[in-house]
Amino acid sequence: MSVRLLARGGALKHIAFTRGVPVIAQSRHLNTVPSCPSPTCACAETPEMPEGLPIDYEGKLNGLVASYAEQVLICTGKDDWASRIEEENSGDNLAADLKELIGRGGVYSDPFHNISVLNSSFPSSISSRPEVQTTSAYLLPSFKYVPFLPRVSFDSVQALVKGYLLPKKLHPMNDGLSPIHKDRLLREEAYQHLLYGVRDVDEVLVLICGHGGRDMRCGIMGPVLREEFERQLSHAGLTVLQGPLMNESVITAPLPSTGDAEASTARVGLISHIGGHKFAGNIIIYLPPTFKNSAGNPHPLAGHGVWYGRIEPKHVEGVIQETIIKGNVITDHLRGAINRNGKIVRL
Repeated sequence: MSVRLLARGGALKHIAFTRGVPVIAQSRHLNTVPSCPSPTCACAETPEMPEGLPIDYEGKLNGLVASYAEQVLICTGKDDWASRIEEENSGDNLAADLKELIGRGGVYSDPFHNISVLNSSFPSSISSRPEVQTTSAYLLPSFKYVPFLPRVSFDSVQALVKGYLLPKKLHPMNDGLSPIHKDRLLREEAYQHLLYGVRDVDEVLVLICGHGGRDMRCGIMGPVLREEFERQLSHAGLTVLQGPLMNESVITAPLPSTGDAEASTARVGLISHIGGHKFAGNIIIYLPPTFKNSAGNPHPLAGHGVWYGRIEPKHVEGVIQETIIKGNVITDHLRGAINRNGKIVRL
């Protein structure tokens, strides 16, 4: 099943196609604007790209989003990584462990249920036992945060895969598999109890490709955009969070809930390769299901992840105002989107 997004009269409509027959997957329309508004205040200059690596301003953006059911966003606390993230730290890392299980040839590999594994610059949470090395991860668009994945045990990685990443129902193309194989590829929620402290994500996540180890266009553009987004989000009234999401070694006041529009929170981070480096800056904005607009009503894009390309510092204010504040999709920069059900959305 694939999903198209048809634009008519300034609105986008989810349409699913099953074996060539269109079926309405979601009746709600998403508002669109054709282009990003010009900035109303001073913004950072667009950095120069390396010689021989220009930004492609002419190529087609629409539809340039990989099909995936879930993204695992690993919190590494680093701003850049090896070209192949599974080779970080000589292969001793969560990305490598996950790909061993769900990558091609892995015991849980399913070509009809793609899991995208990315590194991010977000720091991992700190447990009450800091002597035990743990890694944190976001699961999107499930909007779950897994704070503590012990690096000393492969059992936690398997619990993550079996408890949260595998599908609840297999794709029809898997009908020919044996019952044992089918059972192996299905989610078992009992595994969720093996992971401590899992919580819902209630902050806006702005993810910017900054993978200089893969392509210097994103490596140069990413940090500039991160600084600009942090500055402009604060001006727009969102609290930009820094540091570990959870720190059990200290007692802190609870974070404000996005249920109050005045206390909406956001995090901005760099991520590894998502494709399309020639269209830098590449960003993904995930708006949590609980997100509300300024009137206190459900946000039009709540539960969605929106992919944009060719974003420069001069576009940041407009992206925040149109997409995060107003809930509009900017068609000139849209690569695609994903809804909370894991359905890919394209123009």
